[in-house]
Amino acid sequence: MILNDRGSRFHRLLPAIVALFVIAEPVAAEKVGNVDVDWLGNDIVIEAFADPEVEGVTCHVAYFERGLIDRLQKGNWFEDPSNSSIACRQTGPIAIGDIDRSDEGESIFSERRSIIWKSLSVKRIFDNENQTLIYVAHAREVQNGSAKMSISTVPLFQN
Repeated sequence: MILNDRGSRFHRLLPAIVALFVIAEPVAAEKVGNVDVDWLGNDIVIEAFADPEVEGVTCHVAYFERGLIDRLQKGNWFEDPSNSSIACRQTGPIAIGDIDRSDEGESIFSERRSIIWKSLSVKRIFDNENQTLIYVAHAREVQNGSAKMSISTVPLFQN
C-alpha cells in the first residue's frame, strides 16, 4: 500500500487520536430515564452516578441528545448541545473519602458531547465553612468555553 504525505501524517497521528478515546473517565453513569421531546428523535437523557469519593451521594444528570433526523437536517453529525442539568442528593449515610478540598475541586464525571472537542463534566467542590458539597455540571470545550451550567448542593448535616 502506497501512502501519500497526507496519509502518512494520519498514521503518525493515529495513536494520539486513539488515546483520546481510551482515556478513562472518572465514573460511569447508568441511564435511568429517557424523555422524547419531538418526532425528530431528539431526547432528554437522564443518567445516575454515585460520587466515587463520597459514599451516600448520588447525582442525576439530564442532557439533550440529538436524533438522527435532526442530525441529517442540521448537519454537524458529531456534536450534541452543551445544555445539562444536575441534581445531587443524599441517598444513604454519607462517608467522605479522600477528596480535593481546594477551591478548584475535582472532576468526578465526564461524558463526550462531540467526537473529540466537547464533553459534559461534573465537578465537586467542598465548601468547608458551610459543610456543603457543591456539584457543578458544565460543558468543557477545547477552545470556546460555554457559560451553560447547572449546580446542586448536598449539605453535610451534623447529628
